[in-house]
Amino acid sequence: MRQMPLPGPCPIEIALEELSASGIETRGAIFTQREVVEFILDLAYYTIDQPLHKKRLLEPSFGGGAFLLIVVERLLEAWHHHTKEQASWEDLADCLRAVELHHDSFAATSQKVRKLLTSRGLSAPTARKLTERWLVQGDFLLSRLPHSFDYIVGNPPYVRQELIPDALIAAYRARYQTVFDRADIYIPFIEHSLSLLAPGGTLGFICADRWMKNRYGGPLRQLVANRFHLKVYVDMVNTPAFQTEVMAYPAITIIVNEKPSKTRIASRPKITKELLTVLARDLTARKTPGPDSQVMELADVASGQEPWILESFDQLALVRRLESEFPTIEETGCKVGIGLATGADKAFIGPYDELEVEPDRKLPLVMTRDILSGEVRWQGMGIINPFNDGGSLVDLRTYPKLRHHLEARKDIIASRHVARRAPVNWYRTIDRIYPTLTKTPKLLIPDIKGSAHIVYEDGQLYPHHNLYYIISDSWDLKALQGVLLSGIARLFVSVYSTRMRGGYLRFQAQYLRRIRLPRWQDVPVALRTELSIADGRGDIPGCNRAVFKLYKLSKEERAALGGNGE
Repeated sequence: MRQMPLPGPCPIEIALEELSASGIETRGAIFTQREVVEFILDLAYYTIDQPLHKKRLLEPSFGGGAFLLIVVERLLEAWHHHTKEQASWEDLADCLRAVELHHDSFAATSQKVRKLLTSRGLSAPTARKLTERWLVQGDFLLSRLPHSFDYIVGNPPYVRQELIPDALIAAYRARYQTVFDRADIYIPFIEHSLSLLAPGGTLGFICADRWMKNRYGGPLRQLVANRFHLKVYVDMVNTPAFQTEVMAYPAITIIVNEKPSKTRIASRPKITKELLTVLARDLTARKTPGPDSQVMELADVASGQEPWILESFDQLALVRRLESEFPTIEETGCKVGIGLATGADKAFIGPYDELEVEPDRKLPLVMTRDILSGEVRWQGMGIINPFNDGGSLVDLRTYPKLRHHLEARKDIIASRHVARRAPVNWYRTIDRIYPTLTKTPKLLIPDIKGSAHIVYEDGQLYPHHNLYYIISDSWDLKALQGVLLSGIARLFVSVYSTRMRGGYLRFQAQYLRRIRLPRWQDVPVALRTELSIADGRGDIPGCNRAVFKLYKLSKEERAALGGNGE
């Protein structure tokens, strides 16, 4: 079956034609291992003991047929198993719909489906009719399908917005509320699939896990929380879930169109048919998993737009207790910020002494490499400052050296999006520069780390964009550094952040702002001293001991934080 011609402007049809003939990387095609496909179908109850010939299944992006061919195998087996007398192939006509945009993939997989059907005893004309009935060539996000579905399964494409033609992105934004901020294309795939899910129906996807905690996933998390049940979550990071090695951070989600309840969770299973079969049985069992099971059960995972917390009971309980008793770090008078982005570092950044501009038009810059040792060891870089103290761009006619420096690099600077958007301001950096921040003592935190890396800077350097910073007029920064070097910062970031390869965390502002902290005036003098002394010595166990007292942690909470309970 082919999608009907799209109404509307030609640019959409042109963009679709470009994508339908594009390469694997552009269209986000990543193919799933057979064992993982079988696992997802088991979790979704798409199994041969069910009357699948009386159900309807949708695959939104079938690609090379990794899901589709196994679905057809199970459908035929269930049909033969449940049909006692000779049945007509027409019984199967509405059991399956599968959509694919890419022309070559559509043609090749159609042939595979026909071959599979004939190998199972169907005539060639019947195989052709079923294939034409089941398969749809077109863009799933712009398709209108005739009915709802009991099962929706697959591996939606992982494509960043910048790779999608503007006309298509505009069309998607007009149709889908979840195309928010920098959402990847699998986000509206999930929204559209959920809109097609019948009451009691099940969606089983393997895709990137970024949306479960990142800002752009907020509207989709809200949709799931309001109308569906997140039944199963399986972390698949660092597992060979796909036929080729990819840089994705995948997870399996089973979402059911029913009243919300508890979520069963498993993490990074070994990819063998035997082990995944056992795990699927535990994840779908009627009884609550026992203490020896690798399956965990959590309540209230989906709560509005809040990031999904998929951690241990102990960590979750501790975070919830601290959130109920203490204000956020910014409510205590601290400010969390991110360093400067220029959009053209080669033009704006260089060795401080070699930047040939007026002295008041450059600032010393601290970068991630300057704090790798745990202390600031400035390597002499600087940044051009095109702003005056009031926040406006300076008049280049009054700064001839600055003008010469910038105009010599105008091709690079003016080609940035921020410059094209306002050509008269072509020489601004992406972020405004606040010179007073240079002279403000601050804590510096690199973005990606395995554990909290908090470095004190005494007010001489401006932070680069790969660094986050904390300043405060209330908290003593050395004492605050002691708190954050304990397990507290890592606890909150690990609960709310997406995890990178190798176990690394994103210490981003959105997660740092979730840290809970007592108000400085409520910290006893003796404890202030204890924190400062431990921090000054680089004594992490000492910081932990002080933090245990600061938050009045029980022995169990200390263990959840990573302490030994002493």
